[in-house]
Amino acid sequence: MHVDDNTFWSIGEVARKTGLSVKLIRHWSDAGVVHPAQRTPAGYRLYGTEALARLQLAQTLRGLGLGLATIRDVLERESTLSEVAATHIDALEKQIRTLRTQQAVLRSVIRRNTTAEGLTTMTELARMSAAERRAIIQGFVTDTLGELDVPTYRRGLLAATPDLPADPADEQVDAWLELGELVRNPALRASVRRMAHYAAEHHPGEHDDSALRDAAQVTDDWLRRVETATAQGIAPDSPAADPVVTAIVAKWIPTQAAPDEKGLVDNAQARALLLEQLEVASDTHVERYWQLLCIINGWPVRPSMAAAGRWLTTALRAHPEPGVRAAQLAQLYDVGQDVWEPAGVLHACDEVLDAVGELVSAVEPGQFDRPTACADWDVQTLLNHLVWENLLWAGLADGTPRSDFTADHLGDDHVAAFRTASQAARSAFGRPGMLERRYGPAPGRRLVEQLVIEMLVHGWDLAQAIGHPYDTVQHVAETVLPVVREIYGDLPRTAAGSFAPPQPVPDDAGPLDRLATYLGRTVM
Repeated sequence: MHVDDNTFWSIGEVARKTGLSVKLIRHWSDAGVVHPAQRTPAGYRLYGTEALARLQLAQTLRGLGLGLATIRDVLERESTLSEVAATHIDALEKQIRTLRTQQAVLRSVIRRNTTAEGLTTMTELARMSAAERRAIIQGFVTDTLGELDVPTYRRGLLAATPDLPADPADEQVDAWLELGELVRNPALRASVRRMAHYAAEHHPGEHDDSALRDAAQVTDDWLRRVETATAQGIAPDSPAADPVVTAIVAKWIPTQAAPDEKGLVDNAQARALLLEQLEVASDTHVERYWQLLCIINGWPVRPSMAAAGRWLTTALRAHPEPGVRAAQLAQLYDVGQDVWEPAGVLHACDEVLDAVGELVSAVEPGQFDRPTACADWDVQTLLNHLVWENLLWAGLADGTPRSDFTADHLGDDHVAAFRTASQAARSAFGRPGMLERRYGPAPGRRLVEQLVIEMLVHGWDLAQAIGHPYDTVQHVAETVLPVVREIYGDLPRTAAGSFAPPQPVPDDAGPLDRLATYLGRTVM
């Protein structure tokens, strides 16, 4: 319709032009979003070009999620489009954060297989404000430490509060959910209380920053030394661990309160004190508490110290005084008769290496991922260790110790790798005079004996894993069992030690099974 050179359209025509329904245009007209320019004599609404433009803009704003009241304000120029956009962005960001939090909670539910009750707790934790999160940690610290006189320790705990960013990553939300549950765990509270009680008893009151820095440096030092020893394949209950402990104790003593007054030197008293401190401080719940706080706050997360702590505590138990273990072994090595007569230890070594070589040859690559009796070792890892042991003792016999414990010694052919390594050991052991030559406190025959023990027990591990016979060396196991009891009987049997605690022995167990159970294996 044309009136005074202006064009007007009926509501049906506007609907066709805009793609909106007649019902919606009528609703928006009633709400004041768009105004009819005129009406027909019969009262029908007519819309002009301005109405078309308003409807198109309203349609766009509605698609962005704005409400009718806000759209009307924009169209009436009561609010600028920039102002409305900024306000809407804030609302959208808040909604996005809420949705991401909900998404993180649901993902955490899947990972943890959470119960309905656990979901309720997690949802409550996820909805908490920053102030509520701080209050949870402050309540945890206050309730746990109580009246203990540990101001520095208390202040450190209270200062490290969870501070989720405005747009947290899934990992940060998940860490807060875990932390919120962890602080309710009685085991964490008991561990924190135990540490605080030890500090109150031995080092009460304030501690200056220099003392804290010294303690941190000592921790970094022993971690570095233990990690180096582990990478070199040094077992904590071996004689080679004693110098590592000596170096660690030397760094630790000056950090103790008035060490000169206590007469603190590297002796049984000092090592017992260090062991006590490590046992008090080593707790997986406390370590996880600090790791979660770091994740939430975006701080660097320190790798777990648990494995290194187990190594050092085991080493301290195995070496309660400097040089004691070496002296015991020296005395052991210099007394008694050779149990390997008349055939000799070299003959026993050849028999065991031949038997283990047959086991290695029987392993198929498809069996590499099978578990073994050695904790955390699959067949491939065990094969690598079998090769390493031969290289290790051959190097010691040749006067060229190996330190590449963590390297891949198998390559592409595990059979050839073992054959080459075992031949190197045989050649090194077969040199004239090797059996009587001194290697530290031990004669050479004891080096051969150690390889025999390692191959016997780890050969048993491999035979069990792949289901292959291993009976040809039963008589060697019978001979070596008294030697094993003599050498390892007093050593601490811990997760970090060479062997686990002895296991029950079946009534019908043969020599190999009895050896295996004594060295921590379970015979089915």
